[in-house]
Amino acid sequence: MKKIFKNPLRRWGWLFLGPMAAAFAIGFVWPFAQGIYLSFCNFRTTSDAKFLGFDNLFKNYTKAFDDPKFVSAFWFTALFAVVSLVLINVLAFIVAYLLTQGIKGSNLFRTVFFMPNLIGGIVLGYIWNMIFEGILSNFGKSIVRDPTWGFWGLIILMCWQQIGYMMIIYIAGLQAVPEDMLEAAKIDGATKTQTLFRVIIPNVMPSITICTFLSLTNGFKLFDQNLALTGGQPFHKTEMLALNIYNTFYGSNSSAHGMAQAKAVMFFILVASIGLVQLGITRKREVQQ
Repeated sequence: MKKIFKNPLRRWGWLFLGPMAAAFAIGFVWPFAQGIYLSFCNFRTTSDAKFLGFDNLFKNYTKAFDDPKFVSAFWFTALFAVVSLVLINVLAFIVAYLLTQGIKGSNLFRTVFFMPNLIGGIVLGYIWNMIFEGILSNFGKSIVRDPTWGFWGLIILMCWQQIGYMMIIYIAGLQAVPEDMLEAAKIDGATKTQTLFRVIIPNVMPSITICTFLSLTNGFKLFDQNLALTGGQPFHKTEMLALNIYNTFYGSNSSAHGMAQAKAVMFFILVASIGLVQLGITRKREVQQ
């Protein structure tokens, strides 16, 4: 019986996989490969790209590293990603834990907490810009004139938008914790704190892996909220990597397109590397548990 269905699947599998593979190659692989090639070129448009030659192969990458705005954007983004990672996951887990303790109206609270994630980043950025400017103006401050307030403004915006989404993932993980393990811990006399750290959290590690990956990569890739909330002001001090690449490419110097493309390639390598390292570390924790 298996042989009857096995050969047709092998024979006609390409008919179903072919269109998807072609779409993936056209929509992702080819543009990605072209982007890497353009990072070794000088160009104004993709049609007039000129290869720098092997003597100046990494010229655009060298110029990118020599750009103080790019270096500043990297450190600002790294700090933002770490702080937002911790706050989002800690707060999302606390909210998820409380909403799985039989609180009345928990479904309503879940909906309310999740709703900010449905609003676009540009819209949120402009809304929170008006909120912060209205509050800070009473104290003679401005979110676009003070990099400290700009940083924490981005953190608050990111937490407000992302906590509800991560909360849903944590709730799914908490509801999957085996009841027999919780009952065994209770019978053994474990306190709520001991049960939380020795039973619940180890069993929720798959959810922690997913939420950590999403919040970490989202922190590094943040663009639209940064553009709308602070625009990188003042003097590019709140400019993150994605916005720096955008400003480099669409700035007044059209000859910097090659450098902007080199920044984009390094940006991809950075985010992909950090994401893979984080997945490897947290998945090992899952295996141990």
